Amino acid sequence: MTGGTPAAGRRRVDNAGLVGEGCGVDDRPGVTRAHRQREAVEWDVARRLAHAVARPGVVVSKPLHDADGCVLGTPLVAPVAVPPVDRSAMDGYAVRGDGPWRIIGHVTAGATDPGTLADGEAAGIVTGATVPEGATSVVRTEDATVTGDRLEGPVKEGRHIRRAGEECRPGDQLLPAGIVVDPAVLGLAATVGLNRLTVIPKPTVDALVTGDELVHRGPSAPGRVRDAIGPMLPGLITRAGAQNGVLKHLRDDRDELVAAIKESKANVVLVSGSSASGPADHLRAVLRELEAELIVDGVACRPGHPQALAQLPDGRLVLGLPGNPHAALVAFLTLGVAAITRMRGLPLPSLANISVPGGITCHPTNTRLVPVLLTPQGAVPVGHGGAAMLRGPAIADALAVVAPGPSEAIAARLLPIDPGARWQLS
Repeated sequence: MTGGTPAAGRRRVDNAGLVGEGCGVDDRPGVTRAHRQREAVEWDVARRLAHAVARPGVVVSKPLHDADGCVLGTPLVAPVAVPPVDRSAMDGYAVRGDGPWRIIGHVTAGATDPGTLADGEAAGIVTGATVPEGATSVVRTEDATVTGDRLEGPVKEGRHIRRAGEECRPGDQLLPAGIVVDPAVLGLAATVGLNRLTVIPKPTVDALVTGDELVHRGPSAPGRVRDAIGPMLPGLITRAGAQNGVLKHLRDDRDELVAAIKESKANVVLVSGSSASGPADHLRAVLRELEAELIVDGVACRPGHPQALAQLPDGRLVLGLPGNPHAALVAFLTLGVAAITRMRGLPLPSLANISVPGGITCHPTNTRLVPVLLTPQGAVPVGHGGAAMLRGPAIADALAVVAPGPSEAIAARLLPIDPGARWQLS
């Protein structure tokens, strides 16, 4: 589309989360584009829109070493029994019947034929070794008394033997689809003999950092600003469950931005420092030129108001991040994490509630994102939460999501600053 005119048949998600036609902006006569851009959506709505518009990845088969952090695309089903045979759970002696017993040999971990025990016989054994046929229990080394070839010790039927199929049997569903693959999942897959997993792969995210004034070494100076967003984005991307693509620094040049977005092969393109409405902010004009559909054009939150989300005709998403570091962080945690979560095939997580004993001043019309520490008494603001400040978020455990209102909030929801965090309230 050009000039904000919707292409015929284009799909969109409107502010109510409904699928329809159009470009997602207000085309009423007499309403200027600048005015339309100021009609920011509510913070919760923006987050849901970002999740709804993203496309989950197509399932692929990956070797175990390459599947960590992906999401299971199909259930994990056991092809074999685990363990396949009865095994010893302890170092000690496999015995048959009641003691005392006569020791007739020793079973090593790699033995394929552990032999057979008659009543009153025992064989030394190590943890994990196949127990001899006829064994009724295992006496632990620390409980055993050995005199010559005579063994004595306490015994209980079936004690310290892992029976065949105890963990799973062939055809058992071990995990459902939609589980994030972590080291324990990889170990389980290997345990049942799998070499590959069917997963939804991690989406790839490119980052384009714009700004003629940015420097990348040393401190800020008159006319020069040290780039804080570029160093922050790669870690945010991986913690959100995506993989880093290209990180480029661009001048405030419309043609450069058009070319960089066109060249990107990533599922998501982050553009920082070009999402507001100043003379150097080219993102929205570039999106129109690329016939992108503007899904979110500003979010009613502080900081992070001038963020944007658009979908290119080929399905790729472009996320506009404000140029101030804390505002950019809020935008990524709001729109970026929601979109990446959907691309991974995961639901949008709900946010935990927490009390705010000292209260946090509400904004009359905008959601506030306030850096807080988590204490046994509740959330405590740490200060330094301005749009350009990262000192507060660097100290904080989370951002308190404070709903608009006329006074102070005594409760809030929690948005993790680390998108991969699994902390819980104590």
